[in-house]
Amino acid sequence: MPHSRFDELAALAEENDGLIASSRARAAGIADSVLARMAQRGRLERVARGVYRMPHFPPDRFSQYREAVLWAQASRGPGKVALSHETALVIYGISDANPAPVHMTLPKAARFRRGRRRGIVLHPGVLGESEIQTLEGLPVTTVARTISDLVEARARTDIVRQAISGAKREGFIEEREARRLRRLVIPRGQKP
Repeated sequence: MPHSRFDELAALAEENDGLIASSRARAAGIADSVLARMAQRGRLERVARGVYRMPHFPPDRFSQYREAVLWAQASRGPGKVALSHETALVIYGISDANPAPVHMTLPKAARFRRGRRRGIVLHPGVLGESEIQTLEGLPVTTVARTISDLVEARARTDIVRQAISGAKREGFIEEREARRLRRLVIPRGQKP
């Protein structure tokens, strides 16, 4: 059972690989001023507006994505965001895509209190409930939505084709869906 505010924060941080959203801390009864003092003393690291990291938690391979999602939510931006485009391919593990920025899709009407953040590319769009799923505890666009977004964004064709093959191989999509997605990639008149 937690004995101090730090122990309470550690319990919250465990859920997100060492990351804590100030909104979650407030919901647990921990004031923003406590987070600010802990950051000043080096017990927490402020990584973005409303997002802190406990230094003794080693980041995992998805930490930057968790940080981006928490940042979007902490910035009083949209409630419904999803990692998308090349970032979604990395989370699914179905291609060699390795984007430097984190790609996220969010509602077109979303407005952030403190502007944009470096290293994050925001794609405005309408996301239906059926176009988002949770993988590794992260909201991610479905394979079909991801492929459609990449085709629309004119991403590299070889990466998109590789993603379709990888998604089929890993069981994320059936052959019928793979054929439909291949038709999106291949210009009319050419054979798949």
